[in-house]
Amino acid sequence: MNIKFIASMTYSYGISAIARGPSYLIASLTLPLSLLFMVSILSGGALIVYAIIGGFIALLAANSLSSAGDAAFWRIQLRMQDLFVTTRITRIDYMLALTLSYFVGSLPGIALYIVIGLIYHIFTFETFIVLGCLMALVTIATSSISFIVAGMVKHVRNIWGIASILSVVMTLLPPTFYPYTELPPAALYALSISPVTPAAILAQNAFGLVPFNITLVYEMVAILLLETIVFFSLARHFTVWREK
Repeated sequence: MNIKFIASMTYSYGISAIARGPSYLIASLTLPLSLLFMVSILSGGALIVYAIIGGFIALLAANSLSSAGDAAFWRIQLRMQDLFVTTRITRIDYMLALTLSYFVGSLPGIALYIVIGLIYHIFTFETFIVLGCLMALVTIATSSISFIVAGMVKHVRNIWGIASILSVVMTLLPPTFYPYTELPPAALYALSISPVTPAAILAQNAFGLVPFNITLVYEMVAILLLETIVFFSLARHFTVWREK
């Protein structure tokens, strides 16, 4: 693993980009604030805790899926991968670097959610650790999906619409901002094709927002882990590379 390359790209494409353009910071805070406002108004405040917890997951998933645009642009227009293959940088280094860059862009929104969560006293040490693990898995799984899509498109003009559609379908339809118990089992398992769904179900059980269902928890843990492994493996395949 090329730690130096990953750290350099994360700094230049993540931290430095936010520092150079305040609009990135404002944009990263727009989504969490808008979702919190909408859920609070529409539910009369009844689902505000769901919005806070689900917001962590949805924010990371949406940002990770949007990275498909840059991944495709770099591959098709800038042909950056043609430069990287002549170095010791591997496809895994490249994937991790871009993933971490977008994760850094999510940090202002995550910080905002943490502050709001502390105000509402929703965290314990155990639930915070569980949420952190779920966020890590969702970031890897959804970033992998973005690399799969970016590797399949033939022209860069198609990727922006696809990324936007994926972001909406895979973050807003799953039970991120409402109780998963409102969905019939068939719909619940159908929506589990998105890593956001099992992560949201596990988070709601961990935070005690719904009656604890140990069977469903085991199933969703298995689904989320399997999706993360499968999507990452497929992303590695679709990220065209030549390694020595």
